[in-house]
Amino acid sequence: MCGKDLLEAAKSAPPIDVVFLDIYMPGENGVNIAESLREISPFTGIVFVTTSTDHAVDAFSLNTLHYLVKPVTFEGVTEAMHRLAQLRKKKRTMISLQTGSTSCSVYLDEISYIQSMGHAKELVLTNGKIIRLWTPMAELEKLLGENFLKLNRSTIVNMEHIEQMGTNACVLHDGTRLEFARRERTAVKTAYDNYLFDRLSKQNNPEVSL
Repeated sequence: MCGKDLLEAAKSAPPIDVVFLDIYMPGENGVNIAESLREISPFTGIVFVTTSTDHAVDAFSLNTLHYLVKPVTFEGVTEAMHRLAQLRKKKRTMISLQTGSTSCSVYLDEISYIQSMGHAKELVLTNGKIIRLWTPMAELEKLLGENFLKLNRSTIVNMEHIEQMGTNACVLHDGTRLEFARRERTAVKTAYDNYLFDRLSKQNNPEVSL
């Protein structure tokens, strides 16, 4: 499978657990493919397989599971899968949503943001899929976790997916720009700063429950 086929599969298939990706491919660069894959499927485990360590720094900047230098060994693959298992042990919360006459379930960490569109609400997932709901925003807020921030009356964002926070808008990892009013700036910035501080504290103190 080439890089283009992999990205297309990631857009249409259920979330991919793990990908073993060669850095040197005919006409393609595995690091670039991994960057695009991260935007489509942020929680896919990536294992680079290559002939040298030249791109190790780039690889680990993408939070890859492992970096295997050829020839690949059984022990190397086992370690990669062990790291994937440890990653998956982190608790993921799933919520159930009513979509008209049917219902669906999604993981909270797969929700990028929610916006009101007239009487409907559009729940945008990290893979680009949109779920349309008619649930009041106040009811949706009750289902969401502490990682979600209300930017204004019509928009809620998952702070895990914010790339940059500006003075009147935030930009997500996929380039989406979500705006908020000047009067909401202080509250939004304070909430986001607290989220970043809390996340940093947990990273620096592994005994703190995630």
